[in-house]
Amino acid sequence: MRSNLNISIFGLGYVGLPLAVKLSNYFNVLGFDKNKHRIKELKKFLDINNEINSKELKKAKLNYSTNIQDLKNSNIFIVTVPTPVTKTNQPDLKPLLQACKDIGKIISKGSIVVFESTVYPGVTEEVCGPQIKKYSNLVPGKDFYLGYSPERMNPGDKAHSVDKITKVVSGDCNKTKLILKKIYGKVNSGKIFVAKNIKTAEAAKVIENTQRDINVAFINEITKLFKKIDISIFDVLNTAATKWNFLNFKPGFVGGHCIGVDPYYLSYLARQKKIGSNLILSGRKINNNFPIFLAQYINGLISKRNKILVLGLTFKENVNDLRNTKVLDLIKALKKKDHKVYVNDLYANESEVKMMNLSLTSLSKKDKYDIIILAVAHDNYKKLNYSFFKKKLKQNGKIFDLKAIWKRKKFPKDVEYIIL
Repeated sequence: MRSNLNISIFGLGYVGLPLAVKLSNYFNVLGFDKNKHRIKELKKFLDINNEINSKELKKAKLNYSTNIQDLKNSNIFIVTVPTPVTKTNQPDLKPLLQACKDIGKIISKGSIVVFESTVYPGVTEEVCGPQIKKYSNLVPGKDFYLGYSPERMNPGDKAHSVDKITKVVSGDCNKTKLILKKIYGKVNSGKIFVAKNIKTAEAAKVIENTQRDINVAFINEITKLFKKIDISIFDVLNTAATKWNFLNFKPGFVGGHCIGVDPYYLSYLARQKKIGSNLILSGRKINNNFPIFLAQYINGLISKRNKILVLGLTFKENVNDLRNTKVLDLIKALKKKDHKVYVNDLYANESEVKMMNLSLTSLSKKDKYDIIILAVAHDNYKKLNYSFFKKKLKQNGKIFDLKAIWKRKKFPKDVEYIIL
């Protein structure tokens, strides 16, 4: 028997769609997105983000709409819109405020509005609640209720999908908490942690990604140091990892929609409260500059204008997500050094790549390169072998394996293999 709860998912991207599909097995769910093209594709059972396959979409008891008026009968609103930063790295709450405005125009008494978008602590109750009140003339905590359940989406990670992870929930009162525990508990077999209050849940989310950003920044910084004394960070990490409590983070690019963005929300709050955030911002600075360091390091080992093939463009392995990819910064820095740079990525969407003023190169082409740079460790690159490198590299060519995925491979005798 299906519940009498009518749930609307506001935003059907990487976070909203998987949640909507899972919830539709137990509740009446309406998926809302203003992007008409997105809805058109979903109605044809196509998810261009590759998070949900066609079989799952066909099976889902899910309705779609681009018309806000269709949400009038909803009594649970789950908001999963993006929370980016501005060009000056300030929190950009415009998508969130617009969602609150839209909901405010159609919300009815007794409804619950749940936010999954990453924010700094206080936004749900101090920004979103008043915005809904402004357009509904309803009072939060009396006429409608607020909840927060931070998304923990990891694009491309099927082992940690929304139905397999512990979900954090909180609300403005015990009743709200219990309802959210019931809703989300249906999806993940009851693996629910009820946070003490909404601010605590908001804070937990924003520090999860900030902590990772800082840890990667430390590794990126010592990578630079160890290159100066001619030792490999990967050899150091493999050695250090023999200690039981060592945290084995790897060097690399920090991009995407979360880790490279969320620390700015925390540092913004720190400024508002007149608290220093030096560690947070230094981590961001180190990670943002890492592609420039890599370009300088690579350029320092070559003596002329080179023809370079970069393998991988997306912000992480085995996904098509190009948001805030730091590989682009590496490519731009190499081009500034007058190198001819070509890019291959089977996962990347060609039309999105063109918007970056780049074009994708096929590996089936007979072109030869002076340099091959492994930037993103897609699974298909792990399978490349001796014959590929023999075919693709010019005499005395170089391989820069930024992820150390080919350490055990054999290469042609005249090829130099370099890792960080």
